[in-house]
Amino acid sequence: MYEKDAVLKTLEEYASAYCAKDIERLMSLFADGDDISLIGTGADELCSGRAAVKGVFIRNFAEATATKFEWHWSHVTVIGGLAVVAITLTIHLDTPGGKLQVPLRWTVSLTKDSGDWRWLHRHASAAATSQEEGTAYPAGGRADGK
Repeated sequence: MYEKDAVLKTLEEYASAYCAKDIERLMSLFADGDDISLIGTGADELCSGRAAVKGVFIRNFAEATATKFEWHWSHVTVIGGLAVVAITLTIHLDTPGGKLQVPLRWTVSLTKDSGDWRWLHRHASAAATSQEEGTAYPAGGRADGK
């Protein structure tokens, strides 16, 4: 399989495991050991180590059920046994308050281990809504847009 396709396949596997709330399958996508990390969109979602990463996913599963990952723009770089994915996506969620569509930006760093691509790090962010298109910073130079 073409390496970039193999890397992108891990994102499909992630989406399937996440929508199924299958924590063991989701964690199996990450490299073995404790040298993994995650940055989520929540202010407190900064963690490293298997237990902490797993804890973020378990909390996410308790708050909503993802029904679909819709992939948009992507760029994949593969150099030797390392890969980086930059991708935009929309996650469709069922929450107690109703259905949500959350647009996100991800960066995923991967390593090739025994022929399989495994995640080392996932960073998720939401585009700033307080800055105008074509500008580098929020309006007025403040993060809150005031």
